[in-house]
Amino acid sequence: MKNTITGHTILTALLGSPVAHSISPMMHNEAFELLNLDYAYLAFDVSLEDLGKVVEALKIMNCRGFNCTMPHKNLVCEYVDHLTDAAKLIGAVNTVVNDNGILTGHNTDGIGYMQSVQAAGYDIIGKNMTLLGTGGAATAICAQAALDGVKKINVFNRQGKSFENFQTFIDKINQHTDCHVALYDIADTTSLRQSLKDSSILTNGTSVGMAPKENASIINDTSLFHEGLIVSDVIYNPEETQLLKLAKEHGCHTFNGLYMLLYQGAEAFKIWTGKEMPIEPIKEKYFDR
Repeated sequence: MKNTITGHTILTALLGSPVAHSISPMMHNEAFELLNLDYAYLAFDVSLEDLGKVVEALKIMNCRGFNCTMPHKNLVCEYVDHLTDAAKLIGAVNTVVNDNGILTGHNTDGIGYMQSVQAAGYDIIGKNMTLLGTGGAATAICAQAALDGVKKINVFNRQGKSFENFQTFIDKINQHTDCHVALYDIADTTSLRQSLKDSSILTNGTSVGMAPKENASIINDTSLFHEGLIVSDVIYNPEETQLLKLAKEHGCHTFNGLYMLLYQGAEAFKIWTGKEMPIEPIKEKYFDR
């Protein structure tokens, strides 16, 4: 089809801010073309203040669905008609599907992250994780990691409203899974040091390290790292965040959020189209370069 737009072309989209760096439009449009589907995927930079109006407009225009990225994953829950069980538990949505004006919010981030760990060549099931952040991405990762069998997850974040709300989420996870999740203030460096010592993987689920904070790292004390620790970041632009750079310099294994983007996108693609995304050619063209 060569990305030809017709009078029947079905719209899908990405909402967030910033979004200009995203490779989601290339990934999804390539997949549509490979499967000869008359769909198109566009990225829209949308402020938090305008999110509700944009969602309503997309519904009116019969947009088939859209992804939400930072900072919209939590707020968009207020603008959909239904939440899947996973999205309800997590309290965040990254994928919305429009069925004849009825919007359903899904969360594919956790699935995408856990598949990305495997794709990077690591097995963290039955092991300990240190997770940074309490936002939408971190919450999804925490939930899926617990469901998949990670033994213990220590979550670190700054004190504040999201910190307090996260404790309620943790209580649910501890009640419904065999994983033990605990929450700490990231200023508690003693607990952070011990957690990293006991962990197989450190995951940054915050936006620290992406524009406009490319030169920032949520951890600057490199004595916290230990050789053999896996350090991952949900950020993929820049490809190597300051956190990953510091960790690699101190003997850690590292990987970024590219594969997470790929696999969460594949789940969204299936939700919208009912078809499997052609993973291998997409992976070869946009991810394994």
